[in-house]
Amino acid sequence: MIALGIDIGGSGIKGALVDTETGQLVSERLRLDTPEPSTPKACIAVIRQIVEELQYQGPIGVGIPGIVIHGTLYSAANIDKGWIGFNAEEGIAQETGCTAVVRNDADVAAVAEHHFGVGHNQMGVVMMFTLGTGIGAAMFVDGRLVPNLELGHLYLRGMKVDAEGYTSERARKEKKLSWQEWGERLNVYFQHIEFLFSPELIIIGGGVSKKHDRFLKYIKTRATVVPAELRNEAGIVGAAVTAVQLFQKR
Repeated sequence: MIALGIDIGGSGIKGALVDTETGQLVSERLRLDTPEPSTPKACIAVIRQIVEELQYQGPIGVGIPGIVIHGTLYSAANIDKGWIGFNAEEGIAQETGCTAVVRNDADVAAVAEHHFGVGHNQMGVVMMFTLGTGIGAAMFVDGRLVPNLELGHLYLRGMKVDAEGYTSERARKEKKLSWQEWGERLNVYFQHIEFLFSPELIIIGGGVSKKHDRFLKYIKTRATVVPAELRNEAGIVGAAVTAVQLFQKR
């Protein structure tokens, strides 16, 4: 089935049509700047623009940086706090005329890797982290998703900022860190994650994953650490797959 996947980020909103049987994009990948301020109304207007440009009617899957329960956001990371308490599924459906399924952005990216990427057929504890404006985190246990982890907001021992403030891609750029300096920060973070959850596989996603050869060598964990196969398209693909799965159940 062909479905529209949308990935809302702190700096950009991306969307494309996806063949949910293969995980392949079957349209151009559209990217528009995230509005400032990134209110629900402003972001949903961008989603509508993507829907109209792709001339699409059908289920829409949306990944968004926040805790999402039954379509309503209970946190908002790197987007406007006006999302908190807002039923995004209803808002998107009203504006676009399409059925909408909204989930945490890291969760849908992990769904894509679980179906089509390096996480396929992996059992045990598999974790995925998207490194970008913030840090998204997701976990599968024996193939079942544990939703709405917010592990980018852990506080590491002795740190005055949370993990996002210390190890995100944004922090690397703002602090002008070398790849080794950033990799060593990631090492501190992932060693703490390993102590808490004992994953067997850690998948690194986000746009920076295409430069994995510059920083993964500084991460020393028992768990295997690998880049996401779907790279920065994982959020779009996973959102579309999630939408189709839930649409077919209704």
